[in-house]
Amino acid sequence: MSDSPHPLLVDYRVAIALPVQWGDMDAMGHVNNVVFFRWFESARVAYLDRIQLASSSDHLGPILASVKCDYRRQLNFPDTVAIGARVTRLGRTSLSMVHAVFSIEQQAIVAEGDSTVVVFDYTTNRPEPIPPRLREAIERLEGRSLA
Repeated sequence: MSDSPHPLLVDYRVAIALPVQWGDMDAMGHVNNVVFFRWFESARVAYLDRIQLASSSDHLGPILASVKCDYRRQLNFPDTVAIGARVTRLGRTSLSMVHAVFSIEQQAIVAEGDSTVVVFDYTTNRPEPIPPRLREAIERLEGRSLA
């Protein structure tokens, strides 16, 4: 079950809505490319909070290993966007997420992205295996096995 604000994001298990700010635009009059990465981050953090990785004990937490964005359409102020996040793969120490940005004004996906998050021990500065409780929380939220 998704808490998505729009049917195009129904497969995204966590989705948040944010207003496009005037300051998000660049000299070309559209939302600057870097803003999409902040939006991905906001949705990713909401997802990680939901599975309690961000508040994990034993000095474990998330660290971003990679992120990319494919831009589909220009986006302008004023608008509101819904940003979805879901996990598509569980590795030994990392997980893959996909993101989508949906424009309420355009009624369309304006950007899609991927990120890799590593479970990281901030005491040893090393990746750690994803704990079973986090695997279970992700699979429960996703509604399917990711093994």
